[in-house]
Amino acid sequence: MFGLIGHLTSLEHAQSVARELGYPEYADQGLDFWCSAPPQIVDNITVTSITGQKIEGRYVESCFLPEMLAARRIKAATRKIINAMAHAQKHGIDITALGGFSSIIFENFNLQQVRQVRNVILEFDRFTTGNTHTAYIICRQVEQAAKQLGINLSEATVAVCGATGDIGSAVCRWLDARTDVTELLLIARNQERLQELQAELGRGKIVGLEEALPQADIIVWVASMPKGVEIDPTVLKQPCLLIDGGYPKNLGTKVQHPGITVLNGGIVEHSLDIDWRIMSIVNMDVPARQLFACFAESMLLEFEKWHTNFSWGRNRITIEKMEQIGEASVKHGFRPLLI
Repeated sequence: MFGLIGHLTSLEHAQSVARELGYPEYADQGLDFWCSAPPQIVDNITVTSITGQKIEGRYVESCFLPEMLAARRIKAATRKIINAMAHAQKHGIDITALGGFSSIIFENFNLQQVRQVRNVILEFDRFTTGNTHTAYIICRQVEQAAKQLGINLSEATVAVCGATGDIGSAVCRWLDARTDVTELLLIARNQERLQELQAELGRGKIVGLEEALPQADIIVWVASMPKGVEIDPTVLKQPCLLIDGGYPKNLGTKVQHPGITVLNGGIVEHSLDIDWRIMSIVNMDVPARQLFACFAESMLLEFEKWHTNFSWGRNRITIEKMEQIGEASVKHGFRPLLI
Protein backbone atom coordinates (compact mmCIF):
# COMPACT_ATOMS: atom_id res chain seq x y z
CA MET A 1 0.00 0.00 0.00
CA PHE A 2 1.18 3.53 -0.81
CA GLY A 3 0.55 6.72 1.14
CA LEU A 4 0.48 10.45 0.48
CA ILE A 5 1.12 13.04 3.21
CA GLY A 6 -0.23 16.38 2.11
CA HIS A 7 -1.44 19.74 3.35
CA LEU A 8 -3.66 22.55 2.20
CA THR A 9 -2.37 25.82 0.77
CA SER A 10 -3.55 28.29 3.43
CA LEU A 11 -5.72 28.72 6.51
CA GLU A 12 -8.51 30.11 4.33
CA HIS A 13 -8.25 27.11 1.99
CA ALA A 14 -8.29 24.69 4.93
CA GLN A 15 -11.37 26.31 6.45
CA SER A 16 -13.18 26.25 3.11
CA VAL A 17 -12.70 22.50 2.52
CA ALA A 18 -12.98 21.23 6.11
CA ARG A 19 -16.66 20.43 5.70
CA GLU A 20 -16.04 18.64 2.41
CA LEU A 21 -13.40 16.51 4.12
CA GLY A 22 -15.89 15.56 6.81
CA TYR A 23 -14.60 17.83 9.61
CA PRO A 24 -17.17 20.64 9.97
CA GLU A 25 -15.87 21.48 13.45
CA TYR A 26 -12.57 22.63 11.80
CA ALA A 27 -14.26 25.04 9.39
CA ASP A 28 -14.41 28.15 11.58
CA GLN A 29 -11.21 27.60 13.54
CA GLY A 30 -8.10 29.81 13.48
CA LEU A 31 -4.41 29.00 13.23
CA ASP A 32 -4.07 28.02 16.91
CA PHE A 33 -6.62 25.25 16.44
CA TRP A 34 -4.92 23.93 13.29
CA CYS A 35 -1.57 23.92 15.12
CA SER A 36 -2.97 21.33 17.51
CA ALA A 37 -5.17 19.34 15.09
CA PRO A 38 -4.01 15.71 14.65
CA PRO A 39 -3.30 14.07 11.27
CA GLN A 40 -6.18 12.25 9.62
CA ILE A 41 -6.56 9.70 6.84
CA VAL A 42 -9.17 11.46 4.70
CA ASP A 43 -9.14 9.45 1.47
CA ASN A 44 -8.79 5.84 0.35
CA ILE A 45 -7.36 5.59 -3.15
CA THR A 46 -7.36 2.94 -5.86
CA VAL A 47 -5.06 3.39 -8.88
CA THR A 48 -5.03 1.29 -12.04
CA SER A 49 -1.93 1.56 -14.25
CA ILE A 50 -2.11 1.47 -18.04
CA THR A 51 -0.48 -1.95 -17.62
CA GLY A 52 -3.65 -3.12 -15.85
CA GLN A 53 -1.94 -3.38 -12.46
CA LYS A 54 -4.03 -2.10 -9.53
CA ILE A 55 -2.78 -0.68 -6.20
CA GLU A 56 -4.36 0.76 -3.04
CA GLY A 57 -3.37 3.88 -1.12
CA ARG A 58 -4.29 6.36 1.61
CA TYR A 59 -4.15 10.16 1.78
CA VAL A 60 -2.98 11.53 5.15
CA GLU A 61 -3.90 15.17 5.80
CA SER A 62 -1.15 16.53 8.05
CA CYS A 63 -3.11 19.68 9.04
CA PHE A 64 0.09 21.68 8.43
CA LEU A 65 -0.50 25.14 6.97
CA PRO A 66 2.14 27.43 5.37
CA GLU A 67 1.10 30.20 7.80
CA MET A 68 2.78 28.16 10.55
CA LEU A 69 6.15 28.91 8.97
CA ALA A 70 5.28 32.53 8.21
CA ALA A 71 4.21 32.99 11.84
CA ARG A 72 7.32 31.14 13.06
CA ARG A 73 5.28 28.34 14.60
CA ILE A 74 8.17 26.00 13.87
CA LYS A 75 7.46 23.47 16.61
CA ALA A 76 3.88 23.11 15.40
CA ALA A 77 5.04 22.67 11.79
CA THR A 78 7.61 20.01 12.62
CA ARG A 79 5.19 18.18 14.91
CA LYS A 80 2.66 18.06 12.07
CA ILE A 81 5.03 16.24 9.74
CA ILE A 82 6.41 13.77 12.28
CA ASN A 83 2.92 12.93 13.56
CA ALA A 84 1.63 12.40 10.01
CA MET A 85 4.53 10.04 9.27
CA ALA A 86 3.83 8.06 12.45
CA HIS A 87 0.14 7.94 11.52
CA ALA A 88 0.96 6.53 8.06
CA GLN A 89 3.34 3.93 9.45
CA LYS A 90 0.90 2.90 12.19
CA HIS A 91 -1.69 2.18 9.50
CA GLY A 92 0.64 -0.23 7.69
CA ILE A 93 1.47 1.91 4.66
CA ASP A 94 4.54 0.50 2.89
CA ILE A 95 5.78 3.63 1.07
CA THR A 96 4.57 7.19 1.73
CA ALA A 97 5.40 10.39 -0.17
CA LEU A 98 6.00 13.62 1.75
CA GLY A 99 4.18 16.17 -0.39
CA GLY A 100 4.58 19.96 -0.59
CA PHE A 101 6.27 21.49 2.47
CA SER A 102 6.35 18.13 4.28
CA SER A 103 9.72 17.10 2.82
CA ILE A 104 11.15 20.63 3.08
CA ILE A 105 10.28 20.85 6.78
CA PHE A 106 11.67 17.35 7.38
CA GLU A 107 15.03 18.23 5.83
CA ASN A 108 15.41 21.84 6.95
CA PHE A 109 14.70 21.05 10.60
CA ASN A 110 16.68 17.79 10.63
CA LEU A 111 13.74 15.68 11.74
CA GLN A 112 15.67 12.48 11.03
CA GLN A 113 16.96 12.77 14.61
CA VAL A 114 13.38 12.24 15.85
CA ARG A 115 13.05 8.49 15.59
CA GLN A 116 10.26 7.84 18.09
CA VAL A 117 6.79 9.37 18.12
CA ARG A 118 4.88 8.12 21.17
CA ASN A 119 4.73 4.34 20.67
CA VAL A 120 5.92 4.39 17.01
CA ILE A 121 9.59 4.04 16.06
CA LEU A 122 9.80 5.64 12.62
CA GLU A 123 11.25 3.51 9.82
CA PHE A 124 12.52 6.12 7.39
CA ASP A 125 12.86 3.67 4.50
CA ARG A 126 9.03 3.71 4.39
CA PHE A 127 9.06 7.35 3.21
CA THR A 128 10.11 9.23 0.08
CA THR A 129 10.14 12.95 -0.68
CA GLY A 130 9.06 12.33 -4.27
CA ASN A 131 11.65 14.88 -5.36
CA THR A 132 13.37 12.65 -7.94
CA HIS A 133 10.19 12.24 -9.97
CA THR A 134 9.33 15.93 -9.51
CA ALA A 135 12.75 16.99 -10.80
CA TYR A 136 12.46 14.60 -13.75
CA ILE A 137 9.02 15.93 -14.70
CA ILE A 138 10.15 19.58 -14.45
CA CYS A 139 13.10 18.85 -16.73
CA ARG A 140 10.81 17.20 -19.28
CA GLN A 141 8.50 20.23 -19.01
CA VAL A 142 11.45 22.51 -19.80
CA GLU A 143 12.38 20.45 -22.86
CA GLN A 144 8.89 19.91 -24.27
CA ALA A 145 7.21 23.23 -23.41
CA ALA A 146 10.19 25.19 -24.78
CA LYS A 147 9.73 23.37 -28.08
CA GLN A 148 6.01 24.24 -28.11
CA LEU A 149 6.86 27.93 -27.61
CA GLY A 150 9.59 27.95 -30.25
CA ILE A 151 12.37 28.46 -27.68
CA ASN A 152 15.51 26.71 -28.89
CA LEU A 153 17.35 25.30 -25.87
CA SER A 154 20.68 25.43 -27.70
CA GLU A 155 20.30 29.22 -27.78
CA ALA A 156 18.46 29.63 -24.47
CA THR A 157 19.35 30.94 -21.03
CA VAL A 158 17.64 29.08 -18.18
CA ALA A 159 17.41 30.60 -14.70
CA VAL A 160 16.82 28.20 -11.80
CA CYS A 161 15.49 29.96 -8.69
CA GLY A 162 16.11 27.69 -5.72
CA ALA A 163 19.08 26.10 -7.50
CA THR A 164 20.70 24.68 -4.36
CA GLY A 165 17.61 22.87 -3.12
CA ASP A 166 17.05 19.17 -3.67
CA ILE A 167 14.87 19.63 -6.75
CA GLY A 168 16.71 22.70 -8.04
CA SER A 169 20.14 21.08 -7.97
CA ALA A 170 18.76 17.97 -9.72
CA VAL A 171 17.22 20.15 -12.44
CA CYS A 172 20.57 21.89 -12.93
CA ARG A 173 22.39 18.55 -13.25
CA TRP A 174 19.92 17.28 -15.85
CA LEU A 175 19.94 20.48 -17.91
CA ASP A 176 23.73 20.47 -17.87
CA ALA A 177 24.16 16.81 -18.82
CA ARG A 178 21.08 15.97 -20.91
CA THR A 179 20.39 19.19 -22.84
CA ASP A 180 22.41 21.72 -24.81
CA VAL A 181 21.17 24.75 -22.85
CA THR A 182 23.49 27.67 -23.58
CA GLU A 183 23.58 29.28 -20.14
CA LEU A 184 22.45 28.37 -16.64
CA LEU A 185 21.74 31.15 -14.13
CA LEU A 186 21.93 29.90 -10.54
CA ILE A 187 19.80 31.73 -7.95
CA ALA A 188 19.53 30.90 -4.24
CA ARG A 189 19.99 32.49 -0.82
CA ASN A 190 23.01 30.47 0.34
CA GLN A 191 26.10 31.67 -1.51
CA GLU A 192 28.33 28.86 -0.23
CA ARG A 193 25.98 26.20 -1.60
CA LEU A 194 25.72 28.11 -4.87
CA GLN A 195 29.49 28.05 -5.24
CA GLU A 196 29.56 24.31 -4.47
CA LEU A 197 26.91 23.66 -7.15
CA GLN A 198 28.75 25.82 -9.65
CA ALA A 199 31.95 23.88 -8.96
CA GLU A 200 30.14 20.55 -9.34
CA LEU A 201 28.60 21.56 -12.68
CA GLY A 202 31.70 23.30 -13.94
CA ARG A 203 29.44 26.02 -15.32
CA GLY A 204 26.60 28.38 -14.44
CA LYS A 205 26.50 32.03 -13.41
CA ILE A 206 25.65 32.94 -9.81
CA VAL A 207 23.31 35.93 -10.03
CA GLY A 208 20.60 37.68 -8.08
CA LEU A 209 16.96 37.36 -9.09
CA GLU A 210 16.62 40.91 -10.41
CA GLU A 211 19.69 40.47 -12.59
CA ALA A 212 18.56 37.06 -13.86
CA LEU A 213 14.98 37.84 -14.88
CA PRO A 214 15.67 40.03 -17.96
CA GLN A 215 18.25 37.51 -19.27
CA ALA A 216 16.23 34.30 -18.98
CA ASP A 217 14.27 32.64 -21.77
CA ILE A 218 13.09 30.05 -19.25
CA ILE A 219 12.69 30.49 -15.49
CA VAL A 220 12.36 27.40 -13.29
CA TRP A 221 10.96 28.43 -9.91
CA VAL A 222 11.60 25.77 -7.25
CA ALA A 223 12.36 27.96 -4.23
CA SER A 224 10.59 26.91 -1.02
CA MET A 225 8.45 29.89 -0.03
CA PRO A 226 5.31 29.93 2.13
CA LYS A 227 4.12 33.06 0.31
CA GLY A 228 3.97 34.03 -3.35
CA VAL A 229 6.32 36.44 -5.07
CA GLU A 230 5.65 39.45 -7.27
CA ILE A 231 7.45 39.62 -10.62
CA ASP A 232 7.23 42.60 -12.95
CA PRO A 233 6.34 40.96 -16.27
CA THR A 234 7.59 43.95 -18.24
CA VAL A 235 11.22 43.08 -17.42
CA LEU A 236 10.91 39.56 -18.86
CA LYS A 237 11.81 38.42 -22.35
CA GLN A 238 9.08 37.59 -24.84
CA PRO A 239 8.55 34.74 -25.29
CA CYS A 240 9.40 33.60 -21.77
CA LEU A 241 8.50 30.31 -20.13
CA LEU A 242 7.94 30.37 -16.35
CA ILE A 243 7.74 26.96 -14.71
CA ASP A 244 6.35 27.27 -11.19
CA GLY A 245 7.37 24.16 -9.26
CA GLY A 246 6.32 25.38 -5.82
CA TYR A 247 3.41 24.31 -3.62
CA PRO A 248 1.55 26.51 -2.98
CA LYS A 249 2.21 27.90 -6.46
CA ASN A 250 4.28 31.06 -6.17
CA LEU A 251 3.66 32.60 -9.59
CA GLY A 252 0.56 31.18 -11.28
CA THR A 253 -1.93 34.02 -10.82
CA LYS A 254 0.63 36.79 -10.40
CA VAL A 255 2.29 36.89 -13.84
CA GLN A 256 -0.20 37.46 -16.64
CA HIS A 257 1.24 39.17 -19.67
CA PRO A 258 1.33 38.62 -23.44
CA GLY A 259 4.30 36.52 -24.51
CA ILE A 260 4.82 35.07 -21.02
CA THR A 261 3.66 31.52 -20.38
CA VAL A 262 3.28 30.23 -16.81
CA LEU A 263 3.25 26.44 -16.48
CA ASN A 264 2.48 24.56 -13.28
CA GLY A 265 5.70 22.67 -12.65
CA GLY A 266 6.05 19.20 -11.18
CA ILE A 267 2.55 18.15 -12.31
CA VAL A 268 1.85 15.02 -14.33
CA GLU A 269 -1.08 14.30 -16.59
CA HIS A 270 -2.49 10.81 -16.93
CA SER A 271 -5.37 8.77 -18.30
CA LEU A 272 -5.26 6.32 -15.40
CA ASP A 273 -8.28 5.14 -13.51
CA ILE A 274 -7.78 6.78 -10.09
CA ASP A 275 -10.61 6.57 -7.60
CA TRP A 276 -10.15 9.48 -5.16
CA ARG A 277 -11.56 12.87 -4.22
CA ILE A 278 -8.54 14.64 -2.74
CA MET A 279 -7.14 16.18 -5.96
CA SER A 280 -10.24 18.36 -6.33
CA ILE A 281 -9.49 19.76 -2.87
CA VAL A 282 -5.79 20.60 -3.39
CA ASN A 283 -6.38 23.08 -6.23
CA MET A 284 -5.65 20.85 -9.22
CA ASP A 285 -6.99 22.35 -12.46
CA VAL A 286 -8.21 19.02 -13.87
CA PRO A 287 -8.47 16.76 -10.79
CA ALA A 288 -9.37 13.60 -12.69
CA ARG A 289 -6.39 13.88 -15.02
CA GLN A 290 -3.63 15.69 -13.09
CA LEU A 291 -1.46 14.81 -10.12
CA PHE A 292 1.58 16.07 -8.21
CA ALA A 293 4.69 14.27 -9.41
CA CYS A 294 5.83 13.73 -5.81
CA PHE A 295 2.61 11.86 -5.07
CA ALA A 296 2.96 9.88 -8.29
CA GLU A 297 6.41 8.76 -7.11
CA SER A 298 4.91 6.81 -4.21
CA MET A 299 2.48 5.17 -6.65
CA LEU A 300 5.35 4.24 -8.96
CA LEU A 301 7.32 2.77 -6.06
CA GLU A 302 4.28 0.69 -5.10
CA PHE A 303 3.68 -0.43 -8.69
CA GLU A 304 7.32 -1.52 -8.99
CA LYS A 305 7.51 -2.84 -5.40
CA TRP A 306 10.48 -0.54 -4.71
CA HIS A 307 9.55 -0.09 -1.05
CA THR A 308 12.43 2.22 -0.19
CA ASN A 309 13.11 5.91 0.38
CA PHE A 310 13.91 6.45 -3.31
CA SER A 311 14.23 10.21 -2.76
CA TRP A 312 15.85 11.16 0.55
CA GLY A 313 18.25 13.80 1.84
CA ARG A 314 19.43 17.01 0.23
CA ASN A 315 21.26 17.05 -3.11
CA ARG A 316 21.48 13.30 -3.56
CA ILE A 317 19.37 13.05 -6.72
CA THR A 318 21.37 11.61 -9.60
CA ILE A 319 20.61 11.68 -13.30
CA GLU A 320 20.56 7.87 -13.25
CA LYS A 321 17.82 7.84 -10.56
CA MET A 322 15.84 10.45 -12.53
CA GLU A 323 16.03 8.24 -15.61
CA GLN A 324 15.02 5.18 -13.59
CA ILE A 325 11.91 6.80 -12.12
CA GLY A 326 11.22 8.42 -15.50
CA GLU A 327 11.08 5.02 -17.21
CA ALA A 328 8.63 3.77 -14.57
CA SER A 329 6.58 6.96 -14.99
CA VAL A 330 6.18 6.38 -18.74
CA LYS A 331 5.53 2.67 -18.22
CA HIS A 332 2.57 3.30 -15.91
CA GLY A 333 1.03 6.15 -17.89
CA PHE A 334 2.23 9.47 -16.46
CA ARG A 335 3.42 12.35 -18.65
CA PRO A 336 4.47 15.97 -17.96
CA LEU A 337 1.75 18.61 -17.85
CA LEU A 338 2.29 20.91 -20.83
CA ILE A 339 0.83 24.15 -22.14
